[in-house]
Amino acid sequence: MNETNASLVERETKLEMGVYKKRDIALSRGEGSIVWDVEGKRYIDFTSGIGVAILGHNHPGLKQALAEQASKMITCNEAFANGERTRLLESLESRWRSASGKSGKIFLCNSGTEANEAAIKLARAKTGRKALVAAMNGFHGRTAGSLALTFKLKYRERFEPLIGPITRIRMNDIEGLRNAVTEETAAVFLEVIQGEGGIRPADVAFLSAAREICSQKGTLLVFDEVQAGMGRTGKFFSFENVGVYPDVVTLAKGLGGGVPIGAAIANEEFCVFKNLEHGSTFGGNPFACAAANATIKAIEDEKLLERADENGLWLSQKLQQMMTRKPSIVQVRGKGLFIGLELKVESTPIVKAAQAKGLLILTAGDTTLRMLPPLNTTREVYEEALGILESVLP
Repeated sequence: MNETNASLVERETKLEMGVYKKRDIALSRGEGSIVWDVEGKRYIDFTSGIGVAILGHNHPGLKQALAEQASKMITCNEAFANGERTRLLESLESRWRSASGKSGKIFLCNSGTEANEAAIKLARAKTGRKALVAAMNGFHGRTAGSLALTFKLKYRERFEPLIGPITRIRMNDIEGLRNAVTEETAAVFLEVIQGEGGIRPADVAFLSAAREICSQKGTLLVFDEVQAGMGRTGKFFSFENVGVYPDVVTLAKGLGGGVPIGAAIANEEFCVFKNLEHGSTFGGNPFACAAANATIKAIEDEKLLERADENGLWLSQKLQQMMTRKPSIVQVRGKGLFIGLELKVESTPIVKAAQAKGLLILTAGDTTLRMLPPLNTTREVYEEALGILESVLP
């Protein structure tokens, strides 16, 4: 049977629950920042699986690590130690200690929403409190706890009541945050750069105030870096760019270079889980840990933090120049290779037009384009992508 884009989209749509609206192509393979659909059409992939494929597709180091690990052991729960898990834990803790100046403890899981669920439970266990504070336009996941923190009502409405109480404050509103955090607040959840909220960086003054307020109130400060972490902003943790350090950071997406894995890293003093109070059947499995170890190694060996910083600055400058020629662009936002373009027009038609010309990008709200290129994308590919983008913007 000959597979076509239309046939595969139809077959999947018929059987899935419909939580994702399908695009009209079916991807079959990838190489670096380039992917091809089943009919052979080539695309530049600046979605990276929503920030997952930070090494691009088919990276040789990641591919080799997965093949070797698959030949030895794929799964092994955390009741048994394993060398790949040990090395990953040591690697993450070392980076946490270097960034925050404090020793850390780590919970490994399968996704960002699970990492945030762990952070919620840890905050409640440590403080004995129930209340949580989150920012408007924030996104923290779709499972019950993290969904309660997520801002948009369309994600939450049909599933309420969720856990609470939740107080929502405006990003960068210091006084609002000060009033929201009380002796009943277990944790404040923030994104250093909001992803789904439109690629909006938090002010350094706001984050510094959040650190001060949480310390004064005995409240845990949690930074959700599920999308912004792992070098996307030019630093391993995005909070390193602003010099404000949380009590807990959550990671996922790029951590495994495409293989599902998440992590919650916390200051050692806050890690008060008792035996079996939390867990994850697949969390920390050797296969996913091998992927994360290979991803971190590639980030180091290929100097991808430096490349993300350098190329992100170059790309932002190019987009700023494009603003002078394209009146539809209102603002260029972000840091490193975490880039948003605020438009005067709706973003979805632009995404569709770019796809038709061979560039895959994302939305981040009704009028914002989101670009998440692999960290090792070449200047040649960037130039091609910019040409396509300019051709579809009014």
